[in-house]
Amino acid sequence: MHIVNVQDIPSCSDAAHPVDAVKHCKNRRKQRLGNAVGIDEFGVNRVELDPGVWSTVRHWHTSVDEFVMVVSGELTLVTDDGAQRLGPGDCVGFRRGVENAHRLENWSNSLAVYMEVGGRKPDIDETIYPDDDLMLSRKEAGERVYLHLDGYLIGPAA
Repeated sequence: MHIVNVQDIPSCSDAAHPVDAVKHCKNRRKQRLGNAVGIDEFGVNRVELDPGVWSTVRHWHTSVDEFVMVVSGELTLVTDDGAQRLGPGDCVGFRRGVENAHRLENWSNSLAVYMEVGGRKPDIDETIYPDDDLMLSRKEAGERVYLHLDGYLIGPAA
């Protein structure tokens, strides 16, 4: 059992998608809490978004569920259904295999913080980014690769 204080966990900004829209995600700050306490079947992250910053490029997963809970501030959930406001305590889930891409955006003038929890099945999960003709997949050796939606290889993931 690992006990770690969130203040001791470093933040990272590893948005490496090979598309122009990733510029909106570069200033997010993500703390990988699950990794810090030795959990590897699912991810648990604390994420901070300054005004104007996105959580990620809009996406959906083929084989893993995702869960988000807003801790503080105000976020806008952007899906195929449009935009919805989320505030502190609001929760939303994204079921695997449901082709409704999502991302969070901070449209407010203040910092927003949320928690995200998601499955880890890198051997079978693919992430689809329909707005950007992009898919994140794996080669047989486990190497992460980006493909166009028609299967054409873009290159290895960073």
